[in-house]
Amino acid sequence: MNGATFRELLIEALPRLELSRDELRDLDAAIGDGDLGITVGDGAVAALAAVMALPDDRPIGAILFAIAPAVARANPSTFAGLVATGLLAAYRSLGDRDDVDFEAGLAAARAGADAIATRGKSALGDKTLLDALVPSLEAASARRETPLEAAVVDAAHGVEATRALTSQRGRAAWLGDRTQGHPDPGATAYLRLLEALAAAAAITKDAGEQS
Repeated sequence: MNGATFRELLIEALPRLELSRDELRDLDAAIGDGDLGITVGDGAVAALAAVMALPDDRPIGAILFAIAPAVARANPSTFAGLVATGLLAAYRSLGDRDDVDFEAGLAAARAGADAIATRGKSALGDKTLLDALVPSLEAASARRETPLEAAVVDAAHGVEATRALTSQRGRAAWLGDRTQGHPDPGATAYLRLLEALAAAAAITKDAGEQS
């Protein structure tokens, strides 16, 4: 994939992600402070503006580098900071290469996941974004013929599994066992991003076949 294709994908996907604003607000209100909907919704809008401001010929790494501060500035929350950290780590992994193959893309995504885990001082089972993110990357690696579709499926399983967990990080950790029975909002936000990307990929593929 090159930067132009990635840019086109994001232009289709980010407005879809923004539509999850109310759902994520309600999920976060159940076990947190309810601001995740604003963080993700405003972040998607800001990310789209950053993408639209870039020339068509920018590489994927440069696009990620532009999105990271836009997301962080849109709503200065912990979650936005984690997302920006992951995006910058992915950018550093990719550098300025024009075309990104599967291996390089997967390595960049894993670098982003590692950076999020380090900054958030979190791990699998802590009921965080990682409980959807990490399984999705493993699924993509194992099923390379349809990596995005596989990532969506395993991220969804990861989100569902967080219902049985007790939150260990952030404001939700203050509630202890009362967080059980609720899916993690951050993991759900990541799932919605993957779903938006999958829908956008289908649209851009259809458009390309018809042109």
